[in-house]
Amino acid sequence: MPTDSRVKIAPSILAADFARLGEQITQAEEAGADRIHIDVMDGVFVPNISIGIPIVQSVRRITRLPLETHLMIVHPENFIDEFIEAGSDTIIFHQEATPHLHRSAQTIRALGKKVGISINPGTPTNTLDEILEYVDLILLMTVNPGFGGQMFIPSMLLKIEKLRQTLDERGLENVEIEVDGGIDHKTAPSVVKAGATALVAGSAVFSDKSSIAANMQRLLAVV
Repeated sequence: MPTDSRVKIAPSILAADFARLGEQITQAEEAGADRIHIDVMDGVFVPNISIGIPIVQSVRRITRLPLETHLMIVHPENFIDEFIEAGSDTIIFHQEATPHLHRSAQTIRALGKKVGISINPGTPTNTLDEILEYVDLILLMTVNPGFGGQMFIPSMLLKIEKLRQTLDERGLENVEIEVDGGIDHKTAPSVVKAGATALVAGSAVFSDKSSIAANMQRLLAVV
């Protein structure tokens, strides 16, 4: 496990009320969020369109938290510079979306930012074997990306365990395993037990059923 064993929480603004986005990000920050997760979708790589560079720029102005930008887009290498200039601290791109993993990782690193690579539920972890030494974070999708509020896929627990074992065996304990999809106070404990070190939570944080502070407290209490 990483030297800093505290599980990180990254609220995903995809589930936020965009009419109150600044207010809700501030509430999440005050409630103990470690970073803000920004989902960028192009309607091609995933069947949905979300947000882009202007939102990253706006979020950067209202929070001191690190921003991780999850590029669910084809040819993410074409937009790395722009999202970093907009204020992203970590760029996460998909193994399935580009044939040039090393080149993209090198570009991000050369710009002084952190590298993240994501894989979909149906993509084996061994597709990342040759890139693990070059990244800071692996984002495992535990739902099929494109929409928030989906149910966690239970078979992904074994996938998390396999990646944790691989990283430990190769002495890469400080590469974060972040998990995204269906994370709430019920699924989080088993995900952490399997080896995750960071959790992306959308509707579990930005829910109108209770306050953001209460939602964050409930999530933090179980991890």
